[in-house]
Amino acid sequence: MTSTRERQRAAARARLEKEMAERAARARKRRQTQAIAGATLALLLVVAGTVWLATSLGGDDDKTGTDTAASGQAQCAYTEIPSDQRTKETKDVGLPATQQSTTGVQTMTIDTNLGPITAKVDRSLAPCTAGAFTHLAEKNFFDNSKCHRLVTEGIKVLQCGDPSATGKGWRETDGTGGPSFRMAEENLPTDKRPPYPAGVIAMANSGQPGSTGSQFFIVYGDSPLDPNYTVLGTITGGMDIVNDVAKAGDDKAFAQQAGGGHPKKEITITKLAMSAPQG
Repeated sequence: MTSTRERQRAAARARLEKEMAERAARARKRRQTQAIAGATLALLLVVAGTVWLATSLGGDDDKTGTDTAASGQAQCAYTEIPSDQRTKETKDVGLPATQQSTTGVQTMTIDTNLGPITAKVDRSLAPCTAGAFTHLAEKNFFDNSKCHRLVTEGIKVLQCGDPSATGKGWRETDGTGGPSFRMAEENLPTDKRPPYPAGVIAMANSGQPGSTGSQFFIVYGDSPLDPNYTVLGTITGGMDIVNDVAKAGDDKAFAQQAGGGHPKKEITITKLAMSAPQG
């Protein structure tokens, strides 16, 4: 039998081993905490340095932006599509000027085979989009193109602005054409209900930020669209033409994709013009 003294020695060894294990565990935890704290501090220093660098480098830009706004000019970014990403539906008429006026109101006149449609475009709300439209109009970009899509259920829009949608009949590529550049969205109606009421002209995009091109839609009934599309202007005349096209319906060609189809009553833009800014 084990003596009482041997049992006491064994118990003492067990207590000592337990205490040493606990000390080692506490030491490991302390080292881990210090390592995490050090890494966190390093990360904070990197973030702080990045913020400082961005602030330092961006100081002049902020000042320029203020000066630009005060001078009635906006700095616009028109991103050119690389040549290897263009299709035969892309119509290259160059890039608009990067400096665009933020003052004045323009009149957009859309002459169609069914009669003229006019709209008011406020430069202060969408200077870059207005500038792009003015550039495209001056290059006869929209002339003889058909409004290729009508949605009579839900969003209630007539979509136009594809320069490749021309000639007789319809093609599968109708709705895929545009200019050789893209631009950022602006003047988004995030505080409006509904965001796109009847009579609004807004810009179509692919759903990705910065994908606005030349295609636009005329809203002929209050639309529940999410406010992700640039509001370009408001119809001032010819809304009856759009309503007549809507009443004739569509052929459901896009029903399984984006919705709607080609207008059964064809409407062709014979000429689109933008007036000089007034006021």
